[in-house]
Amino acid sequence: MTVLVTGGAGYIGSHTVLALVEAGESVVVIDNLSTGFSQFVPEGVPLFIGDAGDENLVDGVIASHQVDAIIHIAGSVIVSESMRDPLSYYRNNTSVSRSVLSAAARRGIKSLVFSSTAAVYGNPDQVPIGEDAPTRPASPYGRSKLMTEIMLHDASIACGINYVTLRYFNVAGADPHARIGLATAGATHLLKIAVEAATCQRRRIDVYGTDYPTPDGSCIRDFVHVADLAQAHCAALKYLRAGGKPVTLNCGYGRGYSVLETIDTVKRVAGRNFAVASAGRRPGDIMTMVADTSRIRHTLDWTPHYNDLETIATHALAWEQKLVRMRQGIELQAIPA
Repeated sequence: MTVLVTGGAGYIGSHTVLALVEAGESVVVIDNLSTGFSQFVPEGVPLFIGDAGDENLVDGVIASHQVDAIIHIAGSVIVSESMRDPLSYYRNNTSVSRSVLSAAARRGIKSLVFSSTAAVYGNPDQVPIGEDAPTRPASPYGRSKLMTEIMLHDASIACGINYVTLRYFNVAGADPHARIGLATAGATHLLKIAVEAATCQRRRIDVYGTDYPTPDGSCIRDFVHVADLAQAHCAALKYLRAGGKPVTLNCGYGRGYSVLETIDTVKRVAGRNFAVASAGRRPGDIMTMVADTSRIRHTLDWTPHYNDLETIATHALAWEQKLVRMRQGIELQAIPA
């Protein structure tokens, strides 16, 4: 049988596809390449360039490739962008997910792993945050993902779809062997921006908010290495195939680092200083986000291997240095759908 990965040519999706292939799974990918790269899909993995919101496309791929499970990663992920253009997020995240669920239900898919986010919590009442904490998203991005979680719950009851919802905390890093990583132009991930500064691609980094009631005044984040996150998807799939029931799981390490602490770690790993400027708070930003990881560790056969900020920064930097070298030759290009 085959696993369909939507968004499988993107940052998280390509790492997940690679992990699945290395685990011996048959995989097929749907990606519109708006932020993904066909080069990141492993050789031999069929790539259908199109929109996961196209029910006919999803239905056809499920039927023609004997798909028995879906890992739904496709979507938009930038909080600040969602504040400026909320309707595109309700389309790309909520509406597209409805289409994927509709095709899955029609074709009798019983196992689905959904890419959600810690942004569904909003500003938490306490830290670390457990999965049963109130969901009060502070951005259209978080709300669009929470809406999908609700749809998935209802579809599970009505259609018998078993699912694992993974609420990602801050995804960072790159493949430890620098085969793939984050290559999207204009990415807003903190580690990505920091390694761009460390490789002289940015003049400075702006820190949005230095007056929060935290030890150094900047926001605190729980970073999870993208390769560990990819393995969490594999573990979730294994759990569902073994008869696991629907469950929602935080995917982080349970350790928080401030924005300024993270920047200092990149400087240390790179052995290079770069300018850092203070800027005002951004609408939709959360002050402190740290996961309670007890449920995922008890539910899935998942042991993180890269749960150290310096390791994450080292892998992110190695990938960025490779990108710089590649761009001196042939620029990576996303192929339009």
